[in-house]
Parts: sequence; structure tokens; C-alpha cells
Amino acid sequence: MPILLAGLAGLWAERVGILNIGIEGMMILGTWFGAFGAWKYGPWIGFLFAIFGGALGGLIHAVATIRFNIDQVISGVVMNLLAFFGVRYLSELVFVGQPQGGISQSPPQSSAIPKVDVPFLAGGPVGSSSTPDALGWLEERGWFLIADLAGMTRGLMSGLSLASLIALLLIPLSAWVLWRTSFGLRLRSSGEAPEAAESLGVNVIRVRYIGLLISGGFAGLGGGFLSIISSSYYRQGQTAGRGFIGLATMIFGNWRPSGVLGGAAVFGYSEGIKLVAGGSITGLFLFIFFVSAIVGLISLLRRQM
Repeated sequence: MPILLAGLAGLWAERVGILNIGIEGMMILGTWFGAFGAWKYGPWIGFLFAIFGGALGGLIHAVATIRFNIDQVISGVVMNLLAFFGVRYLSELVFVGQPQGGISQSPPQSSAIPKVDVPFLAGGPVGSSSTPDALGWLEERGWFLIADLAGMTRGLMSGLSLASLIALLLIPLSAWVLWRTSFGLRLRSSGEAPEAAESLGVNVIRVRYIGLLISGGFAGLGGGFLSIISSSYYRQGQTAGRGFIGLATMIFGNWRPSGVLGGAAVFGYSEGIKLVAGGSITGLFLFIFFVSAIVGLISLLRRQM
């Protein structure tokens, strides 16, 4: 889920014509603010804090690139460094001296978001009534290939966080907003043909600010998943390059929400391989992702020149 949200963050920024290399830093802000909010007020409020933290990073990137016309790549790199050292300073102020807290991690949150099984497919309940476990039934039959596919699919649909189900809705929502609303048309035109958009009365600068705030919010939400869902506390280095992988996901998905979903599934699968095969295979995947991202960015810059 964090990789998916990082990919959507990159997508929204690209659609307004801004390259967001700072997604990693915005995710870092999301992990810290999300963990702080969850520790103080509970996990749902923690997600709001995470979105705020990421959007704050998006605003900084917007001011640097739009207001002061700083190179987008340089601004993104500075954003990543600023976030890393900034949250370390905040941790020293807030978490040091707290039970199980320190400069590199937050105290754990006291409550968690409930998890559910998908009704009818994985046997999840509807209200107080139980439902059939169709995938479990297929798995028990032992039919060649079908049973294996049913078992793997059931694993994906069991023990899902409610927050994950809500986050998945952001994919069709992003597609609808970007391609089915007048706001989405203004946003895309501000990135693809800003001069033409200005001639039609679109405030391109304002639209780009909004686009980067949304981009930062998505990245912050992805960071919040790491500190609230994947674990119950903030830990330094928690993002582990997922912001950069999100950029590769966006390129892999051809700058479309549905494509980002497919790319996130592929890259998320590599995360599963890491748990089984260890860090060596992950290093190989990260190398491939970064090379793909660089090639894609070069291709994008050539098209814009």
C-alpha cells in the first residue's frame, strides 16, 4: 500500500507538470506525523496527521519550484534531506524521554485499526451474520492450479486493514477526478499546456500548488501506513526508499492510476520475496527500479524539450 500511494503521489505531481523527487521525504514526514498523531490521539487521527505532514512537504516543494523557480530535481533532493534531519530533530524534542521512545523511534500507539476478511470470498462477516468462504472452499478441493490461485487470493483478502480498503478507493477516485471532472481537466492542462490553460482563464500557479499539496498528502498517507499499520510506531529509515520505488511505479504504470496499481502489485511482490529470500534479492530489485526510474525520467525530459 505505501508503494501504491507513493505512485499516486508522483502521478498527481506529474499531471500538473512538476517532477516530485521529494516523495521519499514527504513519506518520511508522513511516518513521523502519523506516528505522533496515533500515539497521542489514536490511529485514525494519526492518518490525518500523516496527510498533513506529507502535504507540508508538498507545500515546501511547491514554493521552491513554483515561487522561486528552483530546479525540480534539486528541490526534491533537498526536500528528502530536510525531512530526514527535520524529523530527527522533532524526535529529539518530542520522543526522547518517553517510554520506549527515542531519537530514532516513537513510543508505540496504544490502539490499532481493526482488520477484516472480505465477505463471501474469504468468509468475512456482514454485520452479525457469517458469509461463505468461497476461496477457502476452492482451496480445500485441491484442484490443480485452481486451489493454489484460490489460496493465494484468499491470503490477500484475509486480515485486511479497514484503512487499506479505504485507500484502495483512492485509485478509482483519482481516475475519476483527473479525467472526468472540470477540476481534473484544469489540472492536466496546467501540466500539459500551461500557456493554453492560462489563455482560457485557468490560474496555473494555483492549480499547481493544489496538485503538489495533493501529491504530498498521498505521500504522507503512504508514510502513515508504515508507522500506523505496518508497525505501531515511527522508526528512523522506515520508508526504505519506497518513495523512489513509487516513482518507478508511476512510470511503469504509464502515468495512469490503474497502471500504478499494477506496478505497485509487481513491486509489492518483491517486498514479499524479501521476507523469504532476504536482502540480496531486494537489492537487485531496487537496482532495477532505480534504473527504470532514471530511464523513464530521461525519456520524459526529452519529450518536454
